[in-house]
Amino acid sequence: MVDSHFTGTSYRLFSGSSNRKLAEQVAHILGVELGQVHLSKFKSGELYAQFPDSVRGVDVYLLQSFSPPINDHFVELLLMIDALKRSSVGRINVIIPYFGYGRQEKQGISREPISAKVVADVLTTVGAHRVITLDLHAAAIQGFFNIPVDHLTALQVLADEVRSMNLENAVVVSPDAGRAKTAEKFAAILDLPMAIMHKGRPSHNEAVITHLIGDVKDKTPVVIEDIIDTGGTIVQVVDTLVAMGARQNAVLCATHGVFSTPAETRLQHKAIAQVLVTDSIPLPDTMKDVPIKVLPIAPLLARTIDRVHQNLALSTM
Repeated sequence: MVDSHFTGTSYRLFSGSSNRKLAEQVAHILGVELGQVHLSKFKSGELYAQFPDSVRGVDVYLLQSFSPPINDHFVELLLMIDALKRSSVGRINVIIPYFGYGRQEKQGISREPISAKVVADVLTTVGAHRVITLDLHAAAIQGFFNIPVDHLTALQVLADEVRSMNLENAVVVSPDAGRAKTAEKFAAILDLPMAIMHKGRPSHNEAVITHLIGDVKDKTPVVIEDIIDTGGTIVQVVDTLVAMGARQNAVLCATHGVFSTPAETRLQHKAIAQVLVTDSIPLPDTMKDVPIKVLPIAPLLARTIDRVHQNLALSTM
């Protein structure tokens, strides 16, 4: 349990409706009570949020992941921030384990939005003082904010689980060049060799593997990603690795398991032995037939809250 003998101003922890179980686990580790929020929806679809207890002058930590339905959870978060701001709260620290719209962080073609920047602007404008998030799709998204951003990683959580599996002759695989630095860190933690794949994206939720750099023959591939969505890309990666001589017992590691349809069928692949994700997003019921293990990030978030509240550095984490 994290030491909850904080100095300075008191604080409260609240949760939206996206991942209340995770928030309850964080509260338990911190030894605090999860605050009450009245959340509801009008018949027209409009959302409503109200805090029944006084928060005047109190520092607040508000946890809300952008899990499906992502737009409802985003608007719900904005309404909660606004309600807190109008209640003379101290500082509003927003914890977003999974930052939605993060894959739209640049213009790939003309006349399309940079949606991650839009989300950052709205969160800042509505009144957030700090954002705490986990494994952004692109680290540069931190620069979209004009408020402090604490960018955490679940690499150590995933690596500890992979290490406990005692895999034989394993190799860490980056599914594309954009994940190469992450894969390099992951491989260094596990003391394993690595390989890099190159993919192109002809359209949304579609990818084509074109090249592989590194030796995977007769090795157990450990593929590291930030997000698994429909599973199309990751299955292509596995098929390519098998075609290149890798063993048919791939371990897939990702921080965020979005698992949109048809991920539930694609990931029941004969060459996929295990899928490791964190609980940044609640696991859909449709995934019950997939070999998935969900790893807890509540200890990481609790420790972060503890250190942020005491104005301690997070770099040591």
